[in-house]
Amino acid sequence: MNIIAKIEREQLRADVPAFRAGDTVKVRSRIIEGEKERIQVFQGVVIRHKRGATDSTFIVRKVSDGIGVERIFPLHSPSIDSIEVVSQGVVRRSRIYYLRKLRGKAARIKAKQSW
Repeated sequence: MNIIAKIEREQLRADVPAFRAGDTVKVRSRIIEGEKERIQVFQGVVIRHKRGATDSTFIVRKVSDGIGVERIFPLHSPSIDSIEVVSQGVVRRSRIYYLRKLRGKAARIKAKQSW
């Protein structure tokens, strides 16, 4: 058995929910300030989900005070406390970078119907 694959398998998280591009997620990440540690929530739309073993990442975008803010999170990082899927969106692409150019109502994503 490959030693590197064995080590990577030990590093993977088991509590990651299934989400994809277009979904709105709430990411709770641990922030260390000096000797204190706190949880910071970042809620936004997933615009890319790069799959892989330990190197998988996802980009979350939100608009804060009229300015678009994007953050890249390593999926299996110990600094992420939890990921919660708020709503599922309907998009036809796996990378929705076109949201960067859109403003206001045009930047909305349709929510998936739950029947």
